[in-house]
Amino acid sequence: MTPYETVRAEVNEAGIGVLTLNRPDKRNAISIRMRREISHCLIAWGDAEQVGAAIVTGAGSVFSAGFDLAEFRETARFDELLDSSSRYHRDVWRFPKPLLAAVNGPAMGGGFDLAALCDLRICAPAASFGHPEVKFGAPPLVTPLRWIVGDGLARDLALTGRAIDSGEALRIGFVSRIVDANRLPDEALAIAKGILESPAETLRFVKGYLAAAGGRDFEESFRVEHDLAFRDILLPRARRGL
Repeated sequence: MTPYETVRAEVNEAGIGVLTLNRPDKRNAISIRMRREISHCLIAWGDAEQVGAAIVTGAGSVFSAGFDLAEFRETARFDELLDSSSRYHRDVWRFPKPLLAAVNGPAMGGGFDLAALCDLRICAPAASFGHPEVKFGAPPLVTPLRWIVGDGLARDLALTGRAIDSGEALRIGFVSRIVDANRLPDEALAIAKGILESPAETLRFVKGYLAAAGGRDFEESFRVEHDLAFRDILLPRARRGL
């Protein structure tokens, strides 16, 4: 087990990495340090022959409440915010092996994005998803969500900021199944083990073209929805104390 401060990272005997967001006292808010630790872990697992697939979940009763907003009040850290966020999102998207989100509770803002960047998602009944940050002037990431649920629903969720519960998430296809909370870890492991029945080189190939699909590619959309939004919208608002 690699020692981290904000996540737990373990690899089991089946070759499945389990990455747990581990700031339960902060509702697993995604800080600069957490983004860097997630990136470090996924890059290491991407290169490790003993890791065939990975699962992301949250400690406690929340998957993630989103980005740690306290850091947006620290103007001296704006460069760190942009750099860590750009790297982290791309590292999750480019992870070369199957990545499953086991959403154990609310996944809001950046937590919703993290789940959307994974290859597949299962959730507990208490899970919920939403982009409330749009109400506070932060443009949400839309394109990965659009690829999963379609353009109309992605526009709805991005513009209204409304939250959806686990039942609606299943109905619109954002999650593939709802599992009792006490069974969620075992169900995620069972799915990952089933995926690993396919040859590693086949899975890498499939991940390669999945990441490049969707019409407008991830890089093109991400530069607008994330990098440009950060520079032109989010950080200027934070400088003004909004």
